[in-house]
Parts: sequence; structure tokens; C-alpha cells
Amino acid sequence: MNMVNPAAAESGSLAALQDLQVTLAMEVGRTTITVRELLQLTAGSVLELQRSTSEAFDVLVNGTLLAHGEPVVVNERCGVRLTEVVRPNERRQYPGR
Repeated sequence: MNMVNPAAAESGSLAALQDLQVTLAMEVGRTTITVRELLQLTAGSVLELQRSTSEAFDVLVNGTLLAHGEPVVVNERCGVRLTEVVRPNERRQYPGR
């Protein structure tokens, strides 16, 4: 009889997943506009988002909320410093992703 150690099997499964690539995105905010307003957008148009400037960004992994963070500059590039990691039971899928 071949017995499998559950901890070893889980560890092996996790090791196999560690090299998978995921899409990480930062969401600054959202807004809703009409198609008429959408068609009127031009370079220089300003859209007001439904989020205050003091609120943290949402950090999404494959469209699922993972964390909140604040913008930072890293070697003259945009980055995000995580301020809170969302508990697994509180993570939610964002619509349209």
C-alpha cells in the first residue's frame, strides 16, 4: 500500500504553483459615465473618480482584491507600498475582470 503524506503532497503542490504568473494591477478609482460623455472625451479631459485622494489604491491579483496600498516612486518608476493585506475571507472579485 502506497501512503501519501498530506503535508508533503501539499508542499509539492504549492511548489508547482510558485512559478505561475499572475496579473497584478493597482486601481486608483472608478466612475460611471454615459455613452454620450464617453464619446465626448478628448485629450485633456478630466474624469472625477469616486474615491478621495486620501484613500489607498486597491491592489488586485487576477481581478481579486488582495491588498491596499499607497503610491511610491521606485527608481523613477511608479510603485505601490502595501498598507494592508486583505484577509482571504474578505477578498472579493471585482466586476468586469
